[in-house]
Formats: sequence, structure tokens, C-alpha cells
Amino acid sequence: MLLVIGSVMLVAAVVLLPLTFLAVRRWLRQRGLARLRPSALAGHVGQRVTLTGVAAPGPAGTIGSGLAGAECVWHGHEVLRHYWPLNRDRGANAVRERACDPIAEFGSEELFGLVAEGAADEGDRVMVDPADGEPRDAELCLQRVVGRPQPGVAAAADDLLPRVRGRISGVFRGETIEFEYREWVIRRGARVRVSGEVQVRDGRVVIAAPEGGGLTIEHGVDAQPVRLSPRRREAAAFSAALAFCALAGTVLVLLGI
Repeated sequence: MLLVIGSVMLVAAVVLLPLTFLAVRRWLRQRGLARLRPSALAGHVGQRVTLTGVAAPGPAGTIGSGLAGAECVWHGHEVLRHYWPLNRDRGANAVRERACDPIAEFGSEELFGLVAEGAADEGDRVMVDPADGEPRDAELCLQRVVGRPQPGVAAAADDLLPRVRGRISGVFRGETIEFEYREWVIRRGARVRVSGEVQVRDGRVVIAAPEGGGLTIEHGVDAQPVRLSPRRREAAAFSAALAFCALAGTVLVLLGI
């Protein structure tokens, strides 16, 4: 009787062996994605993924923002022109309301890295191509208003205008009041969530905007609670069942002989 039961358990172990192998492989693949390993992501080329990690320097290292000169991995800025619209109502009680138009916008396009929390940010890492993507809730590192010079009044020199990258354009309507400069950055070590397509360029795994789509970069996302992965539970369950059947079946067969 022990021999029969042991034989059945050994047969069950043989059946469980490939299932356990597949479950462990799926878990290792998922763990590789969670740890942002480029080798794991390379198998998902052409697929859209969402990854959460820590911003790291790109191939050329950290960069300096265009206006404030802050050390970062991404920066962008805009220039707003505040003005008085042309007053068509010239009545005595007419009230003028100021308006503003954006006249210049820029976002850096240098690749930056993405690594798992606690991992070294200068080793092998996933790259992010911020072109065609506008980071959400990036850190505002500069906001300055420069007034229009008035006759006979000394005005502060506008040292930011020569640093503006990108063409200044727009219809300059009405009477200019002032120019407002704003700059945003993503600093090294900031938590970000990136959603885009997996690509391979020159041997590097890059998350970029898919053709006809966009890249989403969310800055300052909260840390996710640690939860036991279903793939890990599955792998552990199959491994435990395989070990039990193999060990118990062997023991029962030996006792039955």
C-alpha cells in the first residue's frame, strides 16, 4: 500500500515539475520588471508599460536647468507675457483687465535614468526619453517677474531672456506690463512614474512615446505599499507541493519496498 501511494506521489511530482518551472519563471520575470532590470524589460520591446522608480542621471550624467542652473535630470520652462488688452470701450467707467499669453515653452530631451528604490543610480539602468512627454507636477524651481522698463525709472536687468531656449513667438497684442519666467525640474533621486513604450536603442532599454501616442511622466508619486506578489505566491505554492510530493513519495516507496 505504501508503495502504491508513494508511486502516485512521485507521478504527481513529475507532473508538478514543469508547472513549478513555469511559475518560478513568471515570478522571476515579474520581479525583474519590478526591480527595473533592463534585461527583463528587453523582452517587452514594443509593449506599453508603466514603471515606478527613482530618477537617475542619463548617459551624460546630470544636467543644469536652462534658467536657474539647478542640477537635475530634466528641466522645462515657459515665458508668459502679461499685458493690457486694447481698450475698445473708452467710456469713463471702462475697466481694463490684464491678460497673459505664453510666448515661449521648452522641455529638455536628454535621456535620464530610472532605477528601483534603493538601487545604485550609476549602473545598468532603464532610460527614459522625455521627448513628446510633459512631466506632471514637476518641481517649480524658479518663478520670476520682470517688469517692462518705464521712462525715467531704473529697472532690473532681464538676465533670463538670453537663456530662454526655443523660439519666442506669439501675437504681441496690447500694452506689455511684464514678463514672467517659470522653470520646472526633476531632480536626481525624485520618485517618478513613467508610462510609455519599451524600445532598444544602441543597446540601451528606453521608455519612450509610442508612434501616434504620448509619454506620461508623473513626478513625486507616493511610495506603493509592499504587497506579496500573486506570482510569488503561485511559485511558492507549486514549489512547496513539488517538494512535498517528491520527498514524501520517495520515503513511502522506500518504506514499501
